[in-house]
Amino acid sequence: MRLFRRPERITASTVLLFVLAVAVAAFVIVGSWLTIASGKFSAEDWQVFVVAGIALGAVYALIAIGYTLVYGILFMINFAHGEVFMSGAYTAVFAAQAMADAGIVESNPLFAFAVVLLIAMVVSMLVAVILERVAYRPLRNAPRLVPLITAIGASLFLQYTFRGLYGASVHAYPTFSVFQGNFDVFGINLPVNKVVVSLASVALMVGLYFFVERTRTGRAMRAVSENKEVAAMMGINVDRVIVITFAIGGLLAGAAGILYTLIFNQVSFNMGFLPGLKAFTAAVLGGIGNIVGAMLGGLALGLLEGVAPFLILTGFGVPSPNQLKDVIAFSVLVLVLIFRPTGFLGRKENV
Repeated sequence: MRLFRRPERITASTVLLFVLAVAVAAFVIVGSWLTIASGKFSAEDWQVFVVAGIALGAVYALIAIGYTLVYGILFMINFAHGEVFMSGAYTAVFAAQAMADAGIVESNPLFAFAVVLLIAMVVSMLVAVILERVAYRPLRNAPRLVPLITAIGASLFLQYTFRGLYGASVHAYPTFSVFQGNFDVFGINLPVNKVVVSLASVALMVGLYFFVERTRTGRAMRAVSENKEVAAMMGINVDRVIVITFAIGGLLAGAAGILYTLIFNQVSFNMGFLPGLKAFTAAVLGGIGNIVGAMLGGLALGLLEGVAPFLILTGFGVPSPNQLKDVIAFSVLVLVLIFRPTGFLGRKENV
């Protein structure tokens, strides 16, 4: 046994990564200090940024769970999941507009919202299941690059299919009066819509966690994620489990689409592209293949988008820093892939 180990060789890449880490840390610290020292934003402003970030992060987390579920079962990235998210919200807008014209949205907003939510979840679930059956199941034993390319093609196909069905125009959801306004909690002024988005997302995520951990189907999903061949020999119907996995991801994506409209109120055929990429970023941030990691990654990314542009960039005199929130999100993805590709929780293979 050696008492003294020979030090590892310091390579140019190690030095470069160290310099990059120091530069990023210095940029964040200096920018944050300059912003806080300037006093440009009040406590109420920071409260607004945090609440908006949490609500948006909760939506990202719901979408990210779809990525992480599929990866945990099939070890593939379903890049068409953003279009699954879009399909439900874009279809349900026509039902919402019809109920608004009939006066149902105004007279019974909770019932109207429940109908819209149900339509979105069912449509997204059907799209996800059809996607698995048509695009992915025939390629299940193909090299990993083949399903990845197929997923990108499926994403474009779904995007332009819905453009052909519904048109390229942007459609607005009617206003659900029950979700308007603000209320105070311990002196903190909270928008009703963002609180509803956050609480509904948390409830769905907690329900999914207990479903996976406590039910027979959830145990089957975990068994298939560990080893498909052994799970099949134990009597588990692997195809059925995979379909259920896609269906659950679709249901959550449909719910996320409607909650997203409570924040932004508009839908279009390409609305799933950026949220889908950011949800993938959240899944990587938390640890792709890990449900809890996807939840934490989504919330963390939402907070970064809501707070970081104002906190870091304002100090450097950047005008309209909120317009650079996408730069923040994808910079985080690059940095995570460089310094910790396994994410927060570091689990790549287990659901």
